[in-house]
Amino acid sequence: MADKNYRIAVASSDGIVVNNHFGRARAFYIYEVNEDSFELSDIRQLPPVCDRGEHDEERLLENVNSLSDCTHLLASKVGDGARRVLESKGIACYEIPGVIPDSIDKLVKYEQVNELFN
Repeated sequence: MADKNYRIAVASSDGIVVNNHFGRARAFYIYEVNEDSFELSDIRQLPPVCDRGEHDEERLLENVNSLSDCTHLLASKVGDGARRVLESKGIACYEIPGVIPDSIDKLVKYEQVNELFN
């Protein structure tokens, strides 16, 4: 599946589809992806960054630190501010909604093609 190993945090409400905005997500499903497979390794329950229309910057930093062992984030949407903080911690952000295995496959294929040009 992948030439590299990835740890991907997936923003999902049900563990089936990538369907949450990063800032509204309450659960992140952590997948380990290697050469020939991927598997769920952890589920992290975190308080949402966006609550009642407000953004909590302190919570954003806490949540990003809680995901700092991940290489990638999959969500249905990631705001610009959150993206900057995530990427500053080395977490690549992707907006690929859909069934989790399909979204992971698309992310890995994109990374493989991107590697050809870098």
